[in-house]
Amino acid sequence: MKKIAIIIAAASITLQGVFAQNVDDALRYSQVFYQGTARFMAMGSAFTALGGDLSTLSQNPAGLGVFRSSEISVSPQLFHINSRANFHGVSEDYLYNFNLGQAGIVTSLISNNKTTGLISLNFGYSFNKTNNLHSTTRIQGTGTTSSMTDSWADASYGTHYTDLTGASGIAYDAWLIDTVTLTGANTYGTVFNNYGDNPSSDYGQEIGRLIPNEGWTGEHAISIGGNYSNKIFFGATFGINTVKYIGHYEHHESADYYLDSGFDNFTYTEHFTNYGTGISFKIGTIYKPTENLRIGLAFHAPTFYWIDEYYYDNISSNFTDNSHYEYENDPMVYSYSLSTPFRVLAGAAYQLKKVALFSFDYEFVDYSSAKFSESGDYYDYSMKNSEIRSTLKGASNFRAGAELRFNNLYLRGGYGYYGSAFKTGEVNANMDYRSLSAGIGFREQFFSIDFGYVNLSNNQNYILYNTYSESAMANLDFSRNIYTITMGFKFGY
Repeated sequence: MKKIAIIIAAASITLQGVFAQNVDDALRYSQVFYQGTARFMAMGSAFTALGGDLSTLSQNPAGLGVFRSSEISVSPQLFHINSRANFHGVSEDYLYNFNLGQAGIVTSLISNNKTTGLISLNFGYSFNKTNNLHSTTRIQGTGTTSSMTDSWADASYGTHYTDLTGASGIAYDAWLIDTVTLTGANTYGTVFNNYGDNPSSDYGQEIGRLIPNEGWTGEHAISIGGNYSNKIFFGATFGINTVKYIGHYEHHESADYYLDSGFDNFTYTEHFTNYGTGISFKIGTIYKPTENLRIGLAFHAPTFYWIDEYYYDNISSNFTDNSHYEYENDPMVYSYSLSTPFRVLAGAAYQLKKVALFSFDYEFVDYSSAKFSESGDYYDYSMKNSEIRSTLKGASNFRAGAELRFNNLYLRGGYGYYGSAFKTGEVNANMDYRSLSAGIGFREQFFSIDFGYVNLSNNQNYILYNTYSESAMANLDFSRNIYTITMGFKFGY
């Protein structure tokens, strides 16, 4: 039996909403991999106790108080990502993205020549990229025990064919699933078992999924920072945060062998765009107990985002009798809010005469405290927030950096570890991130040029679809190479 027309009802809004905002979205906008100037990047972004760099406005605003002159810097960036997928076969993909990693200025508001009391007060602005979300992944393999059509058939069980909505509804229209003969209108088979007429499914189809995602998160950091008696540095940042993200995938399955249903191939596309603006607040301090040692502390209040989302999906199918079907659901628009977790940072830095510099950072962030709320779509997000709390956990991040000086030449290196945000027992409980970095710089009194390189890598278990019998899962490995050049100019001595 096939329904004569597409049924569009209020119930479809509820069902499609289930596939909108989820744990992955909350985590995507909550994770921060601090980016900025080439020096900052090359030293593993371990600047909580160092300061003196415009990137610290988004990390520890007390670093603004360390500046002794006005300064302007700009940091273009080349981003390159490699992906490797293992799903009954290995496939690879890559992309390049040229972007702006940082641009900012610091200028003096108060400057005194005394050695005690308030010595200086600085104002700073910097745009700092906090996460580059560009990626491309190609998954290819053979379906040995299931198909995405099974997920739609399973999800449709118990629902009358006239009430099917979402992806299952258009899969039904495209003849990829249908009601099983003699069992009523609430049980479904797929093209791989001739809609339930065959005793078992005949798999062996080629499965491919292309996932080209685009986007970034960034912060316009507006800061005030000061120096008190050359012992205590303090600062605060008000941030205007930006989210731009396009999530997209095309899932394709094709059979080059005979099936009773006459199935040849289908393509399912899912697409959404997120555009959002947020506000944030950070405070921090750096204490200098001795001339060579600095200790830094910073607190980041939750970032509050207001996000607009546009979502659509469509499907096309082809059969060996040359029949072709194309269907789509009505696009959906959502407006919601997201508050990201608070963060606590601590750091220590030690300067060995004028020859070397070493810095260490620790950061704690509780991802389970991320929270959705409605801001115009009147959707109840309580179940989604409960899922966040039951899936995510607090994580510890560690960063370390070093710098060696040879007159006007600087050599740098760094390391970072970002702990998994998922609880034990979750599919991605071991999904941590690791970074290795290096760089070189040349500095004179009024001018500096620096180069930094970072490799940020992680692995991930990616579920293509779920069925009653299995989760079709691919193992993904990502390697991001980030190249940054910073040109800086000092003035106002």
